[in-house]
Amino acid sequence: MGIRLMGIVNAKQKLQRTLSARIRMVSATSIDVPKGHFAVYVGEFKKRFVIPIAYLNCPLFQDLLNLAEEEFGYEHPMGGLTIPCSEEYFISLTSALNCS
Repeated sequence: MGIRLMGIVNAKQKLQRTLSARIRMVSATSIDVPKGHFAVYVGEFKKRFVIPIAYLNCPLFQDLLNLAEEEFGYEHPMGGLTIPCSEEYFISLTSALNCS
């Protein structure tokens, strides 16, 4: 009984270490995204942009989301939303959205 209890305690400690490492990893990536924004990855080198959620209402941005769905489905290789366009196009689109 004592040996079995020690195995359970060791397994619990290992699980806690694994979970705390995952929580740190998730919080480190989401902590720098302000409320009302989300992160996307764009371009050949998958540059990360943090953009306002309000962009989701824009038809041009919805077209980009449709392209992302066609290319990646719901499995995004970066773990976040990856948009298949050039950085230059994305920057010009978001600049236009900021002006409107």
